[in-house]
Amino acid sequence: MLVPMKQIVDEAYAGKYGVPAVPSFNEFLVRASIEAAVEANSPLIFLTSNRGDPVFSHGVVQYFADKVDIPIALCLDHSRSFEDCVMGVRTGCTAIMADRSQLPYDENVAQVKLLAEIAHAAGVSIEAELGHVGRGDNYAVDGTKNLTEPDDAKRFIDDTGIDCLAVAVGTAHGVYTGTPKLDFERLKAINEACRMPLVIHGGSGSGDDNIHRACEMGIAKVNIVTDIIIANYQAILDGSFAGNKAHGIYPAISASTKESVIRLFDVTGSAGKARSKYDAAKVASDRASTEEK
Repeated sequence: MLVPMKQIVDEAYAGKYGVPAVPSFNEFLVRASIEAAVEANSPLIFLTSNRGDPVFSHGVVQYFADKVDIPIALCLDHSRSFEDCVMGVRTGCTAIMADRSQLPYDENVAQVKLLAEIAHAAGVSIEAELGHVGRGDNYAVDGTKNLTEPDDAKRFIDDTGIDCLAVAVGTAHGVYTGTPKLDFERLKAINEACRMPLVIHGGSGSGDDNIHRACEMGIAKVNIVTDIIIANYQAILDGSFAGNKAHGIYPAISASTKESVIRLFDVTGSAGKARSKYDAAKVASDRASTEEK
């Protein structure tokens, strides 16, 4: 069932585990990831964007999510404009990630606070970022600059009213050049200051042990996209798809995705943590009430 992301990350934070946030680029990824979640009895978060037709792409996730009892959230990732965030709310996302991390603090707060009020009025959760998670191919620089300061993080949460905070503690987006080094002392200090669900972006390639440890220290959502796409690519390279066997590419992608996501549930500690007590009737009522507004 599709639920507000806040329900999932709050539960994860309280239980000291994380929940993978995975790509939803197409139906094969969505189906396979949900199959993995059902098999592992784990909550799941999908990442999406407003590229293409968001009514259609978000509708695909909503359609398949509502067919299972597993709690699933749909988060609009790295939405950097007001219009983008509002479109995410309007097209059925249950969370938006309002990324203003490259703006000065006061501008970041002002924009995120407004979007938090809009999202919450529609029953949608909101994530934001303080510090800035850079790129893996520039890790020598991005891995050590613009990291999140604990006191600033606490103040930012109080100033904006967000539901979870993406932090920069040494991860980076995409494939790393060099070895990722997570600053666990910084993460510990942030968690002690904030006492709310935290998020890691750039989980791909960051190391299973690092991710698992981070989830025990307050990370409730782990964004992992590149690892899954690379696994899909490798499955195609390893397969035999000449001639009529070309149709087998899609099952290979599905199988690779399912295997990858099941592994992530074990890494983050979310396997077996789906809560059947999520009130489907209440979720449906809340959604209907939001639509009436």
